[in-house]
Amino acid sequence: QVHVVESGGGLVPTGDSLRLSCEVSGVTFNPYTMAWFRQEPGKEREFVAAIGWFGGTIDSGDAVGGRFTISRDNAKNTAYLQMNNLKPEDTAVYYCAVSVGTDVGTTTAQYTDWGQGTQVTVSS
Repeated sequence: QVHVVESGGGLVPTGDSLRLSCEVSGVTFNPYTMAWFRQEPGKEREFVAAIGWFGGTIDSGDAVGGRFTISRDNAKNTAYLQMNNLKPEDTAVYYCAVSVGTDVGTTTAQYTDWGQGTQVTVSS
């Protein structure tokens, strides 16, 4: 059974940085894609960034472009989300997700295994 665990969230002031980590265990297949989504209370979960097995990436563009960077270490079954120049509108629960294969998707339906999420709060 695949187990996905996020860490690294917290409360930070505007302009600060955080690095989220996502560790996957129980994986018996490769390649697999890893992604980050986020969700604010009362809103739908939205795509942040994804990275394929060979390092190809995609992000949500205007919302996080130039501020967030996704990376991964296949030897550690871990993905990271480096978030710089954080803004209050980045406040959300951040979820990590995994999907089998090489497609780097941007929709929740494309991912089969999810973590419990880590809270990121940016104060103004």
